[in-house]
Formats: sequence, structure tokens, C-alpha cells
Amino acid sequence: MNIAKNEGELDRFGRIILSEILLILGFFWFGGSVQIILYVFSFILFMTGILGFCGIYTLLGINSCRKDAKISRISWIVFILAFLLIGAIGSYASIFFTNKFFLEDYNRMNNYYKQTLFNTGKELRPESISNYDSLISEYEIFFAKYTKYHPYALKGDANLNTDLNNISSMIVLLKDKIYTGELKQAHLDLEKVRPIFQDILKRNNFSLLAVYLVDFHDVMEKVIEAADAKNAKGVIESYVEADEKLKAVEEVVNDSEIQAIRKNLDTVKSLAEQNNMETIAETAANLKSSFVKVYLKRG
Repeated sequence: MNIAKNEGELDRFGRIILSEILLILGFFWFGGSVQIILYVFSFILFMTGILGFCGIYTLLGINSCRKDAKISRISWIVFILAFLLIGAIGSYASIFFTNKFFLEDYNRMNNYYKQTLFNTGKELRPESISNYDSLISEYEIFFAKYTKYHPYALKGDANLNTDLNNISSMIVLLKDKIYTGELKQAHLDLEKVRPIFQDILKRNNFSLLAVYLVDFHDVMEKVIEAADAKNAKGVIESYVEADEKLKAVEEVVNDSEIQAIRKNLDTVKSLAEQNNMETIAETAANLKSSFVKVYLKRG
């Protein structure tokens, strides 16, 4: 059956490119009903682009197709190159950034887990309650997001939702012990969560180094921001947390590239202590450069 085409060359190419973009967004960035909607629109755009016919155009009396117009070789080459580049760059960038955002979400939630673990171990009830409440709040956000949506690195993990549900139950059941019960026992029960988290990361090929690098990055930026503003006090205050986060990285690996980060971080602090503001911004830039070099390679 011959279908009367009502889409022009650029119209058809544009539909196929947009279809590819929607497919990338659906596959890498969304889950649930939004993902299905993106897939449906991607399929519709792709098929109308291939066939050169749009039913809506017929209803509205629109026709972008020029009679006897042939698609030139140059147009085909440009289209194919654009299609391949968008597919390659879009997929690579999506994998990189969805992994990065997952680790950032994990570290934000895990920070409260670690603080709650520390404070229950020290039997500090007010601090334990405060951090536990923050952990509950952050974990609810983390749980709601990653039980419905699995980033590319987690797509093949059939046990992820089960593990996240188990962790949720374990954390919620600790409330009475943390508020009024025995904190030492709460600490021991909370310790049981750590192996589950670590197993999730390991079986999905997230190295602990990558986790700690992302954790260090946020506080490193505070040091750099203070250095750029020539705020010596801000640098020194931010250094305390950055030093702690970098030590976690050094426990995993401490080769020449990590040592370069350490050297630059300590130099920035030293310049701040000496109130030497002339070269501190340059040294802060070196700190960021040394971090980016490691993160791009191992993050």
C-alpha cells in the first residue's frame, strides 16, 4: 500500500533525531510511567519519520513535503553523522552523569547513616536522634527514587529493590532504640546495614574509591570557593572536613595522583594560615585540576 507522504526532508530527519533523543532520555534518565511515555513518543516520531507520513498533518491540512524533492547525498551524510554523534555522546554522557548523580544521592544519604552510626557508638542520644531523623528523611527520598528508577549501572540488578526494602525496614525498626532504648544495641543493629550497601555498590561495579571521591568533591569545592574569595578563615574551616574526606580516599588508594591532591589541599590550607592570598587561588585551581584528573580516570 502506497502512503502519500506529507513530511519534507528536514521534517523527517528532525523527527528521527528527536526520536533518538527521547529514547536516550527514557532509557537512561527515567523510569516508570514517564519512561513508557517517552518510549511511545519516540516510537511514533521514528515511524512517522521513516514513513514520511503524519496523521495529524492530514487532519490539520499541513504538508511539508516538496514535490519531486530528492534527499541529497550531503543531507544523508549530515543526518547519519548527527544521528551517530547524538547516540554516542548522549549515551556516554548519560552513563557518566547518572552514575555521578547516583553516587551524590548515595553519599548525601550515607553521610547521615555514618553520623548516626558514630553517635550511637558513642552513646550520644541527642546527636543520634538528630542524625537518625535526617537519615530517615534522606533515605525516604533515596528509596522513592531508586526503587522506581534504576540508572544504567543498576539496570541489571534484580536484587536492588529487595535490598533497599530490607534496609528501609532495618532503619525504621531502630527508632525506639535510638529515642529511648539502648544505643549500643542500636549501633550494632545499624552496623548490619553497611554490608548491604557495600554489596550493592560492589556487584554494580561502583568502586569504593569512586564513592569516596564524590564524597570528597563537595567539601573540596568549599575550600576552592573560599580560596577564590580570598577568605582565609573559610579555607581553614572547610579544610577540616575536606581533610577527613580525603583520608577516606587515602585508605583505599594512596598513589602519586592521590598524593598530588593531598599536597595541593595542604598547600591551600598552609597559604590560608599564612594569610598569603596572592597565590592561593592558583593553588586552589591546581587542587581542582589534580582531582579532576583522578576522577575522570577512576570515578
